[in-house]
Amino acid sequence: QVQLQESGPGLVKPSQTLSLTCAVSGVSITTNEYFWSWIRQPPGKGVEWIGYIAYSGSTNYSPSLRSRTSISRDTSKNQFTLQLRSVTPEDTAVYYCARAPRATTSADRYEYEYWGQGTQVTVSS
Repeated sequence: QVQLQESGPGLVKPSQTLSLTCAVSGVSITTNEYFWSWIRQPPGKGVEWIGYIAYSGSTNYSPSLRSRTSISRDTSKNQFTLQLRSVTPEDTAVYYCARAPRATTSADRYEYEYWGQGTQVTVSS
C-alpha cells in the first residue's frame, strides 16, 4: 500500500532553512497524475497548504510562502523535499506530506488520499 514518511530535524534556529523529506513507498512519485504536497498546522491554528510537486516535476506554492519555499524531488529515491528559508518562530508547526489525485491548493483533508504521520518542527534559538 501507499505510505508516506516525513523526516527531518525537529528543531531549527531562526533565520535558518527548514528541510524536510517525504519518503514514499508503494507508488512512484512520477506516476500520472498525482500531486505531492506539503501541509502544516501551527499550534492552535488551522492547517495551511504550503505547496506541491506534481508527477511531472512541476511545482506550485502558496502565495504567502512562495518567496521562501522550494519543493524538489529525487526520483531515484522516490522522495520529495521541502525547504523553507529564513524561518521564524511563526513557522513552528506539525508538517505533513500528502498525496492528492488532482492539482489542489487546499489543505482540506478530504482532498488527499494519503498522509504521512506528521513531524513536529520547532523554530527556536
